[in-house]
Amino acid sequence: MVVIKDKKKELIKNFAEHESDTGSCSVQAALLTERINNLTEHFKAHKKDFNSRVGLLRLVSQRKSLLEYLKREDSGKYRELIDKLKLKK
Repeated sequence: MVVIKDKKKELIKNFAEHESDTGSCSVQAALLTERINNLTEHFKAHKKDFNSRVGLLRLVSQRKSLLEYLKREDSGKYRELIDKLKLKK
């Protein structure tokens, strides 16, 4: 599922580390989380959409890798991001 432009701009604004930041780990993880949440809602109505499920697993794996990197590099930012995104860790 596609994240709407306005929602994407809002996420970038909320999670950016500086004014022109669009690619930091926290921004990428926030965008992936939004896409994962959208796909989760999609699966409530379309239980047999197995092709999209593969994409969902790929997104979850990508977010996990980003979070592991952030945890290794800066555990404070990692904890803050987990709290903001309301993820279980």
